[in-house]
Amino acid sequence: MNHQKISQLVEVVCNMGCSTVKAIILTLESGHTFDGAKDLNAAEKKRLIKELKAIMSVYDYRD
Repeated sequence: MNHQKISQLVEVVCNMGCSTVKAIILTLESGHTFDGAKDLNAAEKKRLIKELKAIMSVYDYRD
């Protein structure tokens, strides 16, 4: 698992704003991807979702 790549992607996604982060979480959870995550394997996508949800929990994001 490429932790550096995931961390960089988390930073890029978070800079897009809360609405985009929420949309990306939903996209990934539905089994789809987006341009920045095309090279991630399944485990990396799960890790990305987990990290994005952890960040969004500060803003009271719910599934």
